[in-house]
Amino acid sequence: MSGPAPLEREQLAASMRSIARQLFMHAISEATVERAFERHVTSERGLLRVSEDLFDLQSYARTIVISIGKAAHTMVRALCDQVGESLQGIIAGPLQTESQVRGFRYFAGGHPLPNPESLRAADAMLKSLRAQSTASLVIFLLSGGGSSMVEKPVADQISLADLTQTYRALVHSGAPIAEVNAIRKHLSSIKGGRLAQAAHPAQQLSILVSDVPDNTPDALASGPTMPDSTSVDDCYSIATRYGLLANLPSSVREFFERHALEETPKSDDPIFHRSRWWTVLSNAAAVKIVEEEAKRLDFTVEIDNSCDDWDYERTADYLLNRLRELRKKAARVCLISGGEVTVRVSNGGTGGRNQQLVLALARQIAGENITVLSGGTDGIDGNSPAAGALADGTTLARARAAGLDADAALARFDAFPFFEKLDNLLLTGPTGNNLRDLRILLAY
Repeated sequence: MSGPAPLEREQLAASMRSIARQLFMHAISEATVERAFERHVTSERGLLRVSEDLFDLQSYARTIVISIGKAAHTMVRALCDQVGESLQGIIAGPLQTESQVRGFRYFAGGHPLPNPESLRAADAMLKSLRAQSTASLVIFLLSGGGSSMVEKPVADQISLADLTQTYRALVHSGAPIAEVNAIRKHLSSIKGGRLAQAAHPAQQLSILVSDVPDNTPDALASGPTMPDSTSVDDCYSIATRYGLLANLPSSVREFFERHALEETPKSDDPIFHRSRWWTVLSNAAAVKIVEEEAKRLDFTVEIDNSCDDWDYERTADYLLNRLRELRKKAARVCLISGGEVTVRVSNGGTGGRNQQLVLALARQIAGENITVLSGGTDGIDGNSPAAGALADGTTLARARAAGLDADAALARFDAFPFFEKLDNLLLTGPTGNNLRDLRILLAY
């Protein structure tokens, strides 16, 4: 028997691209900060409930809120929706928002690199926190991207330019985010529990919207409010493993050469005796939403997060092999994978890790009834305006017809213009949220 005619094949592929996009957008719309706070954060007659904890707000002489990350404004707004407009504090997020929350100072911190506002935000937070007492409640709202949006180096001789060079070296090293953050923590007066150190002896509550693996919550925003599970010895090993020293400015390199990094607070430190942490939204919630919707659309669904923090090429091979095995058992299969992949950028086009992964997958599925999608839940992928991209068995043929070279785009890390011309980008705009990435693979 012959297969579908070319026109039928393209119509089927277009339909499946639409379904993949629908699944991604459904997760974006459902896995929101607002809905998470409605489920896990409530306030009634001065009693604040966060998951299993209760805080009597009237028993504290002062309550301040410190919000950091891509969802900083959204989280404050959601908290105020539950508690009321009486809260005050500091917000460090990616952009100045059009409508600010009364009582809060705003700082437009940089991402993925710190900027002058990142430093000013850090100084403001440290000054405010050091003024607190045992009668204070400090509510920290933490979300992804916070590592660069609030920053203060451990030494005055480390300038913003040096800090930027260090961040760039770490981001482009190919190291997983947890290892990148280990070094960030030990070079910072904010990260690795040092913000909690500044707030001591106040009662501390951290509410997390997580963009890190569930088993490493202290990697979120580089863990400014919780015990650090990494050590200075880890930092020295990571720097050696990825050949970082040659790419670091001299003011930072000497800390490694002299083994002069100071240890961050650990779990037995008294500063954490009055601290609580609750994750109200994470990548697992977004994955679950996709799973339920795909089942509703009559797909046989599997979840496999094994490739979290793997190199994008290894991830592409693994996911396709897994999908092809699943397809032997069912006619319509949906493989969902959460987390992030790593890309070691050697020369600079326009794109991001999600688009790079999809382009690598596109080269391997030509002619097959497979659709692949990878996107960032924050709506931002690398240095592009897209959240990610889609591809299927028709992508390479359509690219050739449009005069596009997939191999060249992959080699240049220039996936954005490739998918832009094919109209296969995921364009959501910044979502005000960050739950890591979603990968959706359909076989039919």
